[in-house]
Amino acid sequence: MSVLFVEYPKCSTCKKAKKWLDDHNVDYTDRHIVEDNPTAAELAEWQRRSGLPVRRFFNTSGMLYRERNVKALLDAGMADADAFALLAENGMLVKRPIVVGDDFVLVGFKEAEWERTLL
Repeated sequence: MSVLFVEYPKCSTCKKAKKWLDDHNVDYTDRHIVEDNPTAAELAEWQRRSGLPVRRFFNTSGMLYRERNVKALLDAGMADADAFALLAENGMLVKRPIVVGDDFVLVGFKEAEWERTLL
């Protein structure tokens, strides 16, 4: 199985996740989330396949999230399509890492979840 690994290389969590993939011999294609930001259509598809709420795709600890007051926009009932369009504007708004497989999408690095899904 080969997966798409969407990361920001300077992110410590992404580094830890990438090491985990390497240590467990998981084949992946690496994608830089800022240089090759996911499109709104990709994000919508990934959200659908993940079963997670749209909010889980936002990097809530990021500076840009706070500067743009995204929490207030989401709390006010931002439509999913608008949320995906916003996420597609800048990779720094997107929660990372993201692992995309044929029939699953993992958002963030939770080792137990990754073990269940990838091993």
